Amino acid sequence: MKITAIRPFLQHLALTTPYTIAYETCTDATLVFLEIELQNGMIGLGSASPSEEVVGENPHQTLQHLQSDFLQQFVGRDIRHFRQFIFETRQHFPNLPGTQAAVDIALHDAFGQFLGISVADFYGRKTPNLPTSVTIGIMNVAETLESARNFHALGFRSLKVKTGLQVEEDIERVLRLHERYKGNMALRVDANQGYTLSDLRRFLSSTAHIDLELIEQPLPAGHEEQLLTLEEKQRNILVADESLHGPEAALALSRAPMPFGIFNIKLMKCGGIASAFEIADIARNAGISLFWGCNDESIVSIAAALHAAYACPNTRYLDLDGSFDLVEDLLSGGFTVKDGYMEISQEPGLGLHRKNR
Repeated sequence: MKITAIRPFLQHLALTTPYTIAYETCTDATLVFLEIELQNGMIGLGSASPSEEVVGENPHQTLQHLQSDFLQQFVGRDIRHFRQFIFETRQHFPNLPGTQAAVDIALHDAFGQFLGISVADFYGRKTPNLPTSVTIGIMNVAETLESARNFHALGFRSLKVKTGLQVEEDIERVLRLHERYKGNMALRVDANQGYTLSDLRRFLSSTAHIDLELIEQPLPAGHEEQLLTLEEKQRNILVADESLHGPEAALALSRAPMPFGIFNIKLMKCGGIASAFEIADIARNAGISLFWGCNDESIVSIAAALHAAYACPNTRYLDLDGSFDLVEDLLSGGFTVKDGYMEISQEPGLGLHRKNR
């Protein structure tokens, strides 16, 4: 089945509520979409939302790459060779994970539709449905508790709290959440590289009794050796995020002694499903658990990450709430959420449905 058309476009989508993390405040999301049409009329959908601060690529650059003549040379070629197309894209656009991810996701969706099975079924489902955490940005204690109350009322039972500006206030926010929701909501923390080693030690000491599930990227990328001064038990709940982009970084971080016990895989960091599986295999062989994360994204790439996550046996945690805060997405379907648990669509490909635009 031949590819007949490739169409990229960019869309600005508003967020329902602005939020603050350690290095910026976000009010909207700039997303790139990619349509790959087959000769039978099926359309594979991809999307990208790379963070320039993390990977050095922004959505406008992604769009330019997807509009290049290189991508148009896939027109007329057979979708059954989609893995080869992903390889060629990674070779032509190295170190551009947003571009790679949009192409990878669209090709996976198109190929799954062509076969008539979901992407997860193509690779083999390994993990049951898991709950996703929902994110509370950096705000004061009262606002944090109010946000948590709203999420709890919606049925979510796992919170990820953004920290990294003032460690004492971070400690108070987390302890107050534990006091109010102990046994009812799991707590995770994401410092977004905002701590020094002394900050982290202070935070770990003050929260040791509340059984945090994990702490994401506490120190800036490149400072991993400092983490080796911590006890192994403490490192086991630390998550590599900005320190982990592709398979090469995964390989380096999996050598003993390991600074992180958990890997955060984001398709927007690593370049799509194919690269994510390479990281997952390295982590599995090193005994490292997987935590699947996201940026502000369309359900297109969230669904892709969810299919990939459920195809990996070492997946333990989901943080795939990136589409929840969009005022309106361009697509529907992909997955459903019930009491915080995410269930993928069993429709072919990624199970997406386009809205009129």
